[in-house]
Order: sequence, then C-alpha cells, then structure tokens
Amino acid sequence: MTLLKKYGLSILLLLLLLIGWESGARLYGKPFILPSPIQIAERLWELRAVLFIGHLLPTTLIMLIGLLLSLICGVGLSIWMHKSDIVRKAFFPLLIASQTIPIIALAPIFVLWFGYSIWSKVVVTVLITFFPITVNTFDGLRSADPHLKETLQTMRATKRQIFFKVELPSALPQFYSGLKVAVTLSVIGAAIGEWLGADKGLGYFSRRMMTQFDGAGVFAPIVILSVLGITLFLLVGWLEKITLKWRNVK
Repeated sequence: MTLLKKYGLSILLLLLLLIGWESGARLYGKPFILPSPIQIAERLWELRAVLFIGHLLPTTLIMLIGLLLSLICGVGLSIWMHKSDIVRKAFFPLLIASQTIPIIALAPIFVLWFGYSIWSKVVVTVLITFFPITVNTFDGLRSADPHLKETLQTMRATKRQIFFKVELPSALPQFYSGLKVAVTLSVIGAAIGEWLGADKGLGYFSRRMMTQFDGAGVFAPIVILSVLGITLFLLVGWLEKITLKWRNVK
C-alpha cells in the first residue's frame, strides 16, 4: 500500500485546513494574534538555528527521561498490581485519583521544589505519561487467556513460565497502545513544564515569543513539538511491528 493510498484522505483534509487557515488569517490581518501557516513557516526558518541548537535538545531530553521513568515505574507497578490483590486495591484507586489533579496547577509547585532544573519538567512529564502505560499494561496482563494458563498449569509450568509464556505476550499489544498515548502526552508534559518554569526549551521559547506579541514565533516551536511527538509515535509503531510480527500489525 502506497503512502498516498494510505494517507491520501488525511493529507487532503490537512491541505484544506491549511488553506482555510491561510485565507482566514490573511483576511483577519492581525498576525500577532493569528499568523498564517506561511508566516509560521517563514518564522520557523528564520529561527531555525536558535530553536534547533538552543531549545530542541533540552525539550527532547525532558521527554525521553520522563518516558523512561514512566516505563520503568509504570510497567513495574502494573506487574506488581497484577501479582498482588493487596497492592492493586491499595494503588489502583490512587492511580485513578492522580488523574483528577490538574497538572498545570502542580507544575509551579515542582518549580519551587526543584527550581529551574530539568527535574521539575521531568516530574510533570512523568505524571502525565505514567497513567496510560500503567493502566494499559495492567489490563493487558489481566486479559491473558485463562485456558492457556490452565493448560500450562496441567503441564506443571511454574508461575514464572506462565508469566513469560502467556501473560507477558498477551500484555504487549495493550502496552504498546499505552506507550503510543504516552509519547504524545510527553510533548504536552514537557511543554507545560517549560511554560511555567524554565530558562530554555521549546515551551519556554514559545512563552517568550508570546510576551513579545510574536504570533508566528509562538507557533514555530509548537510545530517542532508536534513533529517530535509524531516522530516518537511512528517509532513506537515501528517497534510494535518488529516485536509483534505474530499479530500482523499494519
């Protein structure tokens, strides 16, 4: 299947949206409030050295560290909850409750605790990305076929063997679904953290441009953040195809 056949409708819709945006922005005539896509592209090209050299790396680092910590803690907690009902009853309600707290309200507190260091932004990213990884992996572990487990038990398989032969493979598809959500949310987490307390990064640069009433400058780093999120999403999809060939993922 060619890219045109696979993404043709999406590309067409995107082009229509961009044309509508361009026309509306030109008619409105206030680029400091609503810049057009062409103006954003021009501004992005003008700021390419500043954005890619000075601000892209810090944001990417925040996202990757946050995702790594979420993976380690999320997968670990999901396995622990799966193995222990006591742990599940203790942690699962707290896990749900954590998502009712507005992260944007906590971000300034993290700045007070950690200062303008990278860790205040990493904590925000972890809080946003931890939930989908943990819940999806936990649900995947619990969805293992009980008949397969019973068959292995009759063959005197150990709990360890059942986990690696049945439960873990069953959890992988949902784990990847949670990871796909998490990588896109990591962009939001890093941007929120940088908006509320940072001295570098794409989110910080966007906020700085807003104080200068530079509408195109506000959108320029947002475009890079979007591309970064899409790239990570596609990377996870590629890993899913490589590791789950038995599912014939398309």
